[in-house]
Amino acid sequence: MNRTVSATDARVHFGEIMRRAKTGPVIVERDGKPEVVVISKQEYDRLAAAAPKPDWRKMLAETHALIRAELGDREIQPSPEEVIRQGREERDEQLLHNLR
Repeated sequence: MNRTVSATDARVHFGEIMRRAKTGPVIVERDGKPEVVVISKQEYDRLAAAAPKPDWRKMLAETHALIRAELGDREIQPSPEEVIRQGREERDEQLLHNLR
């Protein structure tokens, strides 16, 4: 059974809210509307462990597809290779300047 308290009551009686959250979620309302839920650390850990992990390879492939669709037949200007080359040149110049 969910317990609901006002934001004011939660602020004034936060220690009690923490104790209640150990046995189940506590919904905190503001202006009669649910705003947040206070849960125990154990429940948070359980939820976090069960949450799906993002597949970064899939996300990267999707991002590349979006960029390719946005570019169409156009090429990136300047090319990534040129940006890297310029960065290396700037780095080398700074290193030489610092050695003098």
